[in-house]
Parts: sequence; C-alpha cells; structure tokens
Amino acid sequence: MDYRDVLEQLKKGNPLSREAWETLIVERESVDTASLYAAADAVRRKSYGDAVYVRGLIEFTNYCGRNCYYCGIRAGNERLSRYRLTEEEILAACETGYGLGIRTFVLQGGEDAYFTDDRICALVGEIKRRYPEAAVTLSLGEKPRASYERYFAAGAERYLLRHETADPKHYGKLHPAAQTLSNRKRCLYDLKEIGYQVGAGFMVGSPGQTARTLAEDMIFLQKLEPHMVGIGPFIPHADTPFKDDPAGTLEDTLFFLALLRLALPHALLPATTALATIHPRGREMGLSAGANVVMPNLSPVSVRDKYRLYDGKVCTGEEAAECISCLARRVETIGYRIVSDRGDWKGDDI
Repeated sequence: MDYRDVLEQLKKGNPLSREAWETLIVERESVDTASLYAAADAVRRKSYGDAVYVRGLIEFTNYCGRNCYYCGIRAGNERLSRYRLTEEEILAACETGYGLGIRTFVLQGGEDAYFTDDRICALVGEIKRRYPEAAVTLSLGEKPRASYERYFAAGAERYLLRHETADPKHYGKLHPAAQTLSNRKRCLYDLKEIGYQVGAGFMVGSPGQTARTLAEDMIFLQKLEPHMVGIGPFIPHADTPFKDDPAGTLEDTLFFLALLRLALPHALLPATTALATIHPRGREMGLSAGANVVMPNLSPVSVRDKYRLYDGKVCTGEEAAECISCLARRVETIGYRIVSDRGDWKGDDI
C-alpha cells in the first residue's frame, strides 16, 4: 500500500481502513505537507468559508478527583495552588466575553465534587437566562448519563471530552487502573445520544504513542463522527510522572489537524493554546492546516496561571480583550476573519 494512494483516497472523502491509516502515519515524513495543508484549507473553506469562531474559555476550578498521569491539575499534585471561581466570577467572565462579541462560553474544570449537578445546572440556567442566544459548552470530564441529561435540559448544548487515546493499553499507560477507555467511550456515545454537539480528541506525541495507536484514534473518530475534535501536542508538566518525557512536535500536530479536516470535513477544529505554546505562530499555522476555532481565556487573570495542565502555557497574564484584538489582526494576515457567531457545527446544513 502506497501512502500517496491512501492520501488521494482521503482527499476524495473516502474513509480509510486501519491499515491505510497506519501506512499514512508511518510515512508522514514523506508527505508533501504544503499540498496536504492546501487540501485541508480548501475543505474547511468549502464547509465554513474564511470564518474563525471564538470560544470564550472559563477555567472555573482546578480541583480534580482524577489522577491522570500527564495532567498538571491531577489530584496527586500537592504543589498546585487550588482555586474555585464563584458563580459571580463566572458570570462576570461571561459578561466580559459577551461584550467582546463572544457567543460561546466554555466552562472547563477538573472533576470537582464541589460543583454538584445542582450547582452546574443552576449556573448553566443563569447563563442561558442572561444570554439566550449564546451557546454553553461544558468540559467537566466523565459523568453518569443522568448528569449529562440534566445539564442538557438546563441549556448546555455542547460537551468537550477528549478520549486521549483509542487504544486500551495506551490508555492504561496514561491513566490509573480505575480509569478506563471503555467508560470514556461510553460517556462520548451517551453525550451524542442525548443530543449534544460533542468534542473528542487526543494528544499528539503522548508517552507510549505509536503509529498503531494513532491509527486507532483516527478509526475511532471516523466511527464516532464528533462535531469537534481538539488535538494538541503533548507538553510535559514538571509535577507529573511524565515530566521527563519529550513533548509532541508542531509538525506532527499540524499533520494530524490536516488529516482530521479531510476525514471529518464539517468538524470544528480548534487551533489550541498548546500549539501557541510550542511556537509563536502556532495558532496561525493550525488555522492554515485546517483549524477554524480559537479559544481565548476569559478566566480572571489572577487564576490563569493556576490552571496549568502543562508547563509554559501562554496567555496566562493577558486580558481577554487584548488576546482577541491581537488574534483578530494575526488571523487576518493569513486570510481568515474572526466572527461574532455561535459557530455551530454545519454538517446538517451542507
């Protein structure tokens, strides 16, 4: 099997077999990336034009009951200064974001038992009451189906839950035994069945990752057909078991962004903060490779440095207004434009 034939099949919109994905991944250094990125850009323009959608990220708690080995806010990190935003602080962040033209608020946090279903539902309901035309996205980790159903009924429309890896053995390397890939997948399928726009995703270059595990990721995403896929390079954190492992690369992350755009033409793909962390123009390069979402931080400046999933995170000391203004100018230089729009998945409309 020749990788060039595989790539042509992908460009034609044909789903690939596990063997085909593995061939393409193994041979990725031989791929003409300029041509690949151009093909991905053409597909995203067909689906979404030159629009770049903004999600206002509110990192409202860094308490977490999980102990994922790669994560800086893991329960076992005793050196981390913990915080929880109050409801007033969260709503103030939404007010700031709304004034900046943001029409999607992403409430992201660790799996914090303090934020019960009642608290989350009340918060979502208040945001929707104040900003009925805005979308509320949650990223709260693994929950029982009944909890997801309650959040949806309260007004949450989107849920982000990266699967991290679709290979069970690799998943076991990255997580304690109590955390299983089967439950993570159960959550993702529950969310789709309930009616959420669902986001999955994986880290590029995570410890133990191989061409085979990456092929499993692509096969899983082809099957799940999520509305959003968040990928970014693995970046080690000094207070985790993987502190000495090498980071994922910019080149590999851009390669997989482009492949995802071809495989899932209507998916919403963020150019992540992690990309901007490993390269000054990482976000712009991600957009040019097929991404169409950016997620500036609306959290209070005083806590941004405490929500450190990995080391070196950028934009921890800037106001959201400065970030968006800077992003808008930089995005325009590469032929796109930031829009004040909910940025819903358009697969059903195309």
